[in-house]
Amino acid sequence: MANMSSISINKRADDQFKKLTRIEDGHKGPTEYEVRADALSTKIARLKALRLARDAALPAAPPVKKAGKKKKRPAACPAVSLSEWRKSRQAKS
Repeated sequence: MANMSSISINKRADDQFKKLTRIEDGHKGPTEYEVRADALSTKIARLKALRLARDAALPAAPPVKKAGKKKKRPAACPAVSLSEWRKSRQAKS
């Protein structure tokens, strides 16, 4: 079994050799990665069209309501002004 590094080295060498032979032949065709990129973008576009068609065919779902009610906090104490609070503190002292 060959190492992954030796496989990648061989692949890189093959790609360089193909590139050199294309240059010598005067052939300026798309490279392998360009062909793969085109195939991938075509596949993505096809899947997107299928997804959009599926979503358009489904009926619109009603919005989901929350199950529980919010709990109310008990009131800690009524709001008082600072001056009233200071008077009450001085009266206690």
